[in-house]
Formats: sequence, structure tokens, C-alpha cells
Amino acid sequence: MTPTELRADTPALHEDVYLNFGAHGPSPRYVVEAADEFVRSHEYETSSRNDPYEVAFDTYDRVRARVANFVGAADDEIALTESTTAGINAVANAIDWESGDIVVRTDLEHPAGTLPWQRLKQKGVEVRVVETENGRVDLDAFAEAVDGAKLACFSAVTWTHGTRLPVAELADIAHEAGAFTLVDAVQVPGQLPMDVEEWGADAVAAAGHKWLLGLWGGGFLYVDRRVADSLAPTTVGYRSVETPTADPFEFAAGARRFEVGSSNPAPHVALAEAIEAIDEVGVERIADRIQELAGKLADGVPDDRLLSPQDPESGLVSIDVDDPEATVDRLASEGIVVRALPTPDAIRVSVHAVNSDREVEKLLDALEPEWT
Repeated sequence: MTPTELRADTPALHEDVYLNFGAHGPSPRYVVEAADEFVRSHEYETSSRNDPYEVAFDTYDRVRARVANFVGAADDEIALTESTTAGINAVANAIDWESGDIVVRTDLEHPAGTLPWQRLKQKGVEVRVVETENGRVDLDAFAEAVDGAKLACFSAVTWTHGTRLPVAELADIAHEAGAFTLVDAVQVPGQLPMDVEEWGADAVAAAGHKWLLGLWGGGFLYVDRRVADSLAPTTVGYRSVETPTADPFEFAAGARRFEVGSSNPAPHVALAEAIEAIDEVGVERIADRIQELAGKLADGVPDDRLLSPQDPESGLVSIDVDDPEATVDRLASEGIVVRALPTPDAIRVSVHAVNSDREVEKLLDALEPEWT
């Protein structure tokens, strides 16, 4: 499959110039159909022919295995979640926090990576924020901040600048300081290669509704099997334990301890289907095409207005304009979909491989009034 064929299979991309994949990736028909088919089968046929719980559990197992293969993990290191936010919170709530404990994050994090730690301040947990410049983390500053910390949370690709953070190096620094490492990777799967083993982080939270073009509700959480036993989730259900009727119960081995009860498998069926489509195109091929298109966009933006790297590191390109909200509305009226960022005060363009050179050119033409 080519990116052009993937685009043809995605109805929402047939009219507007859609450049907001960093927020939401519209799904191809067969991704939606896979979810719909599962729901229809489960609701219309399963109860009369098979055990609906057995069907659901078999589906969970199949999706876990597909996700694990896609991100370089073992099956038992993947938990199926609703979202990246849910995964980050699941880890945050599974650690025994005490007053005086320290959490480190960067100032580049999405609210998904800030709000859980903000809540912990109520328990006396100190939150250290590593200040950055132009979407870059100074490793010495990070090392200083993480000294004595219990956990470090940072993004693999920043939602603010589209920069790639050195995940493996940051994880090594955090581990040397004795800190647990949690990565927000939601901007990675579907646009860049992803290998959690190479990253070396303890946990990685992500979802499939952006660059993977999956449905909302299809998230996943990687937990290194070597640290899973140290985490005790505060939300427990029959999927998170070895024997639901046992008293006392024993958490399920590995990441499955973070799954709880009868969640709808359909978004995760769609996630597996979306991964199949992305794999058929090829992640490396997608990354190369994104690099080409994002580079064309960056070249067309005045240097003093470009907030992302001149040589883009992802499909996320942030651009300084005088009134981001007004610019987003104006572009929308011209059939071009981008978004405004709260920090930095800018618009963000998310270029996928399914976009075209013509669309990038149309955006650049539409942005000309911003430079004058």
C-alpha cells in the first residue's frame, strides 16, 4: 500500500486540507469497519454461539500481541488502555508516594504529563520542572533535576515543537539516579519507528488515534516486565488479577495488571487494524515522506517565524503568528485544518505521509498574509 492509497481509503481526507494529525488522525474505512464488525458480531451473535467474555478476552490477547510486535515489546509487557492520559495516570497511581518524594518533568509536556503530578503535590510530592529552550532538553540540567527523584516523565516527541527528545539517554540518566522513567510517546506510533526495548524506559504510554489513524479509546501502555511487580495499581478488576475469586488476590503478571474490567474491545480491534495498515505502507517509508513534506513546509516559513527545527524531526511544525486562534479560524474558512497551541503561542501544523506537496503549497500560500 502507498500513502496515496491509504489517503484514498480515508473519507475525511477527501475534501479539506487536513493537517492536524498530532491531535486526531481520521480513520480509514476498514479501521472503522473492523470496530463496527466486532460490535455487531459481539452483540448480535456471540451471546448465542460463544461465551462473550471468552471472545473479548481472546480479542484482548490478539491485540496485545499485535501492539507488542509493533513497538518491540513482549506480549505480557503491554496493557490495553483508553488513552495516553489513562496510561500515565495508571502508572502514577500505582506508585507508593510519600511526602518529600520528587517527580521530574520537562516544561514541554502535554497536560497528560503534567496534571497527574500536579495532583500529587497535595500529598507533599515535589515536582521539579526542567526548563528547556527551542524544544531541547539540556542533559546536564536534567541530570541535576533528577538527582534524588522517584520518577521522571518526559515526551519522546514534543507536542510543542515536534522535536525528538533523546529518550534512551534521558532514561539512562534517570536510572542512574534511581528514578522510574515514564515516557509519553503518543506522537510517535504511526509516524516514526518505535522500539521500546531500545529506549530502555520503565513504562511508555501511547495511543492510536493520532498518526496511526485509529479510533479514540484505543490506547496502550508498555511496562518493562522487570519493574511490573513493583507497581500496585489502585484500580483493580478481574482482568488485572490472576484469579478473580482469590482472597487475597494476586496481580496479574506483567502489564496486564493495569487492565480492569469489561471495556469495549472495539477501539482496540480498530487499533490492530490501523497498525496493519501502517505496517503495510511501512513506518520507515512514512517517516521519510513526512520528513520530505515537513521540510518543504519549514523551507517556506520565514526563519523568524519557524519555532520548530529548520530540518524537521517529525511531522509537527510550529509557526509563530500574531493571533493563532484567528489564523486557525481563517485557515479553516479556506478548507485548511491546523490547530493553535497554548504554549508556545503559535499554530501547529501536523503533516502526515498521506498529505501531498500541493497541500503544503496551499497552506504556505494561505499563510502569506501572516508575514506582511
